[in-house]
Amino acid sequence: MSDLPTQSTPLNQHSIRALEQWLDSLGASRVDGDPCLWSLVTPEWTAELQLEREDLRVAWQRPDQADRVCSLPYGLSRADVEAAIQAGP
Repeated sequence: MSDLPTQSTPLNQHSIRALEQWLDSLGASRVDGDPCLWSLVTPEWTAELQLEREDLRVAWQRPDQADRVCSLPYGLSRADVEAAIQAGP
């Protein structure tokens, strides 16, 4: 059973536990030593997700390409943030 709010709920309305559960459900893994840093690996790219004070910072990496960085405000819905992350670099 999911403790997550609906997909249309902004991230700033999620508890820390719900954010962690959501990141885990995306397949992200917490980076040792930093509770705010998560890593997401896909066959095409990897991403570093940083829970910052004002927004979620996403840095995508692809082999042989420059990193792409985006800051996603916590006021966006979880569905919108998830779609942006999954779209990749």
